Formats: sequence, structure tokens, C-alpha cells
Amino acid sequence: MAKSGLGPEAGSAAAVTVIKRALELESESRYPQALVCYQEGIDLLLQVLKGTKDETKRCTLRKRISEYMDRAENIKKYLDQEKEAGKYHKQIKIEENATGFSYESLFQEYLSETVTEVWIEDPYIRHTHQLYNFLRFCEMLVKRPCKVKTIHLLTSSEEGIGKEQQSSGLQEIKESLRNHGVLLDLEYSSSIHDREIRFNNGWMIKIGRGLDYFKKPQGRFSLGYCDFDLRPCHETTVDIFHNKHTKKI
Repeated sequence: MAKSGLGPEAGSAAAVTVIKRALELESESRYPQALVCYQEGIDLLLQVLKGTKDETKRCTLRKRISEYMDRAENIKKYLDQEKEAGKYHKQIKIEENATGFSYESLFQEYLSETVTEVWIEDPYIRHTHQLYNFLRFCEMLVKRPCKVKTIHLLTSSEEGIGKEQQSSGLQEIKESLRNHGVLLDLEYSSSIHDREIRFNNGWMIKIGRGLDYFKKPQGRFSLGYCDFDLRPCHETTVDIFHNKHTKKI
């Protein structure tokens, strides 16, 4: 985690605020969010400890850090058990115009080195900006520490003039992925309407708007045109599950 850079007093106040939030989240059984807050709070307390000279205060800080580390570890064990039992569920609500939700930010913690195969079910990989969204998602998979070898895409077929553009765009992405040692398996369905992404390490992500949750940039030279963490989003909900055995689409 990032260093706080705060003095002992400011750091202590920040830590109290974060730890208080962690305790509230834990009492509400919002364990994934509580774990994040505990980890951040512990990091802040460690920084305070480094800047504290008084041995009595240092002893008190060590006890508090130990207590919160124990609570965080218990939550982590519980979440691991939930994942193992296939009961894990985390929900993220992306507000209208929110930023900081690039594919990397949203998916990075689920893309471990064990990920070799990905299934994507999204009916709207048809128009130019949607093809670019899918391309960006593929770029993320190639760059991450995971060793993706196969990407399965199930989408709907565009009608009329756009059909050739969709087909040629996906074929170009397929050829480019092949140059990176990745196979793109394409399938089309006229009845598809669900949006779902699965990794073969057990993670399954459902996004209300699929990959197409970014707003159009204000201009070609505006912030967010290239860096999607700076791109405003449409309101949508992200549901994250973990299953012991991820079914193929």
C-alpha cells in the first residue's frame, strides 16, 4: 500500500477514521470492504509507529496494530472459506459520471497467474467503440501477470451495414491476439442478452452494462480519451462471485 506521508498526529487521526469505518463495515457484515479498510488503517498506524519516539505510546500502538491485524486475518480466512464454498459475492455500484473504473482497476485483483482461459458473454460487441472496448479488455489480459492462452467471446451479430465492420474488426483482433500467442474463439448468438465474464480461476464478474460502461469522451484531446481511469462512467452495478468450478459458456 502507498505510504501516508503524514506526521504522527495527522497520521493517527487518519488511521482512527479508517479503522472506525472498518469496524462499522465489519458490524454490517460487509467483509470485503472492511478488510480493505483494516489494511489501509494498519498501514497508517505502522507509519505513525515509525514516527513515534515515546515508548509507552509505541507499546499502545503495537497492541492496537496487533488487534486489527488479527481482525483482518480472521476476515480474510472467512472470505477464503466463502470462496472455497462458492458463496463469495461482492457488489460494486458505479455511480453516474464516476471515474477510476478502468478495466485494469476493476479486474486486476482477480487476474492471478493461474488464469489461462477467459469466457466473455456480451451481446454488444458490435459498434466501433464497443470493439475498441473489447480490444482494451484483451490488451489488459495480455499485459497482466496471468498467462491467458484462450479467450472465448459470445456476442450477437450486427445487422445491415455494420455487420462487415463488426466481422472485420473482430477478425483483426483475433489475428493480433494470435501474434501474442492467444487464441480468440468467436461465437455468435441471436438470443444472447446476459453479460458475464468468467476466469478459469473461479472468478465470475457480471456487469449490468457489460464492457460498455464508459461515456463518450468530451473530445479527442480531453482527459480520459486514452486513460480510462479518467473516463466518466455510466451508472451500473458490478457483481463479483467466486465458484470452485467455473462453467464454460
